[in-house]
Amino acid sequence: MAYRESFYRYLMTQKDPDSNSEVAQFANNAQHDLAFPKQEQDYDKLSNYLELNAGYLPNMSIFDQAYRMYQDKMAY
Repeated sequence: MAYRESFYRYLMTQKDPDSNSEVAQFANNAQHDLAFPKQEQDYDKLSNYLELNAGYLPNMSIFDQAYRMYQDKMAY
């Protein structure tokens, strides 16, 4: 089975402090979340964590968008 990077590792490639992109802002803020499940790949586990702990995420549709981007990248 091929190696699949964690969602967090992918998300960190989207950081950009100068961007107004919602995904970039999510990445910028997640970088400072010390409890973020950094090894996780599972959508449901990530979603549950973010719903309960990520006050920096204005709405879950931003996570959904970022997760779709992650899935697309991992499909190759």
